[in-house]
Amino acid sequence: MPAEKPQVRHVRAKAQDAGQRIDNFLLKQLPGVPKSHVYRLLRSGQVRINGGRAKPERKLEEGDEIRIPPVRVAEKGEAVRPPDEVLKRLKESIVHEDAHYLVINKPAGYASHGGTGLPYGVIEAIRAWNSYEFIELAHRLDRDTSGVLLLAKTRPALLRAQRAFMHGTSDKRYFALLCGRWKGEARDVDAALVKSRLESGESYVELDEEDGKPSKSRFTPQARYKEATLCEVEIFSGRTHQIRVHSLALGHPVAGDRKYGEREVHKPLRDRGLKRMFLHSHFLELPADGEFAKLIVAAPMPDELRDFLNGLSQAAR
Repeated sequence: MPAEKPQVRHVRAKAQDAGQRIDNFLLKQLPGVPKSHVYRLLRSGQVRINGGRAKPERKLEEGDEIRIPPVRVAEKGEAVRPPDEVLKRLKESIVHEDAHYLVINKPAGYASHGGTGLPYGVIEAIRAWNSYEFIELAHRLDRDTSGVLLLAKTRPALLRAQRAFMHGTSDKRYFALLCGRWKGEARDVDAALVKSRLESGESYVELDEEDGKPSKSRFTPQARYKEATLCEVEIFSGRTHQIRVHSLALGHPVAGDRKYGEREVHKPLRDRGLKRMFLHSHFLELPADGEFAKLIVAAPMPDELRDFLNGLSQAAR
């Protein structure tokens, strides 16, 4: 049976769409369509707002009528419904929910969002619950990092969280098990980071004071073991792989990190049974902002990490 021919659509912006850029709105309306094609539609004037052409940065207002031209989406770009067991596990991971936010204790192994080679992530799975008219990631965690993941249920709530992250007024803390024995007490790393791509397409981050973006982390030891040190890490910026690269710069890579640090450095802890990267986002605080009260959320360390630490303690006796 031949595929149905795509038609022009006219969509009216809702209250939750107000303030959103038209390019981001289109990317949600056209899942699976490459970004380059979406921008081509905008540049060519095929997308119209209230009958007029619009630049990508144009922000929508409630009631705007958006003309979306016919776009054929390839089958491989079609949305994939996550398995029921994934939807169930993420529902069981909720640690906080109110009128503005949903917070889950993200399990390791789940990407924050789908992408190259990943048909879905946490955000796609939560949308598949069909429980929210609006739901967006307020920030992201690496696939192999567990812990506090904040999602906004309204656009004002999303913008409030993004302001806090952008201006450094949020308090984000992680537990990281670092390879090797830590000398002394707390240490700060204030080093610019630049992101590049490996031949495989994976992102890779390096220190680069000339071209990098400023980033700062504070490492405070919490427990010391024979071959590793548990640190609480407070981050004052939210760069990709920030803790992983800053800890490597200190000579103590995050235990179990397969991308950063020499294989031999990680081997003693892998041999003791560590099966994942030991990085867990355990605490997040957003300051009060206008109509929004202060938000404080925490996520307990998963059993597999606690059990591993208990094994290290017993081995040291």
